[in-house]
Amino acid sequence: MKQTIVVNESLKLPRGKLAAQVAHASVGAFLEADEAAKQSWIDSGMAKIVLKVDQEVELTRLYEAAVNRGIPARLIRDAGRTVIPAGTITCLGLDPASDIVLDELTGELKLLR
Repeated sequence: MKQTIVVNESLKLPRGKLAAQVAHASVGAFLEADEAAKQSWIDSGMAKIVLKVDQEVELTRLYEAAVNRGIPARLIRDAGRTVIPAGTITCLGLDPASDIVLDELTGELKLLR
């Protein structure tokens, strides 16, 4: 079990802002999960992986693909109080699920470094 967060790298967010957006995506994805998935993820150590895409449109495409596959997902849109306009999609959180399920969707993406 792992949770996957995908970041819109084109925004070049400051580290603190990026950390907050990734946290929003992690919590949001967790809230979308069913109780069994939540408990299994907690019991297995709450593994997370953070990946990147180059454009907002890729986050939207991944979100739609996840929903079509029955993977609970949460797009994170910024409130616009600091460095980016309101409504900007910063991250996508994908429900804690098996590695196989998530890798089918995100296996081609690169790690955020």
